[in-house]
Amino acid sequence: MISFSKRVFTLLTLFCLSATVAAQGQKIEEGFDYRILPIAQPLESKGKVEVIEFFWYGCPHCYDFEPELSSWVKRQPKDVVFSRVPVAFREDLMPHSQLFYALEAMGKGDALNEKVMYAIHKENKRLLTEPEIVDWVASQGVDRNTFLATYRSFAVVSKARASKQLAEAYRIDGVPTIVMQGRYVTSPSIAGTKAKAIAVMDYLEEKIRKDKYKQ
Repeated sequence: MISFSKRVFTLLTLFCLSATVAAQGQKIEEGFDYRILPIAQPLESKGKVEVIEFFWYGCPHCYDFEPELSSWVKRQPKDVVFSRVPVAFREDLMPHSQLFYALEAMGKGDALNEKVMYAIHKENKRLLTEPEIVDWVASQGVDRNTFLATYRSFAVVSKARASKQLAEAYRIDGVPTIVMQGRYVTSPSIAGTKAKAIAVMDYLEEKIRKDKYKQ
């Protein structure tokens, strides 16, 4: 005879399994879960699934989405090319874009990007002035003078400016936003939840492959 507690456990297990199956089988629709840009943007490589995350270090929603997005990126096969583009919706936020590209130029992006976001969202650091940025980066073991020269360099400043123009070309009006294959746009806010956004990304990834990586 099955005890009451075991029956409850069994029912809860079945409920969780059915909920998981329902989530995986969610219907994904253009116009609701993702949209298509009227003008597709150029791709950088052929035979690849190109994925861009438009983000801002100071965005709490970007910070909140980061664990799920990082997990998604880690399980992708070699035909998926992922990149990040910082977005500065105002001029006073440009230092964050410069910080991103300076770390990237020094090969420190992968190691420090999450730490930058943690410092901003958990340690209440703004990192919006040059002295504050340089002090923080130096505290992470990066040479102060080398970083400062990189941060002020023409290449980094130009990339930060170009990222603003790129966001405008992609019609980015909020972050985080994911663009796939230069034309498919989704996000947690568009899809409704972080989990649904990831499901949409999986759906679009397969769609792009079925379409032979075309736009």
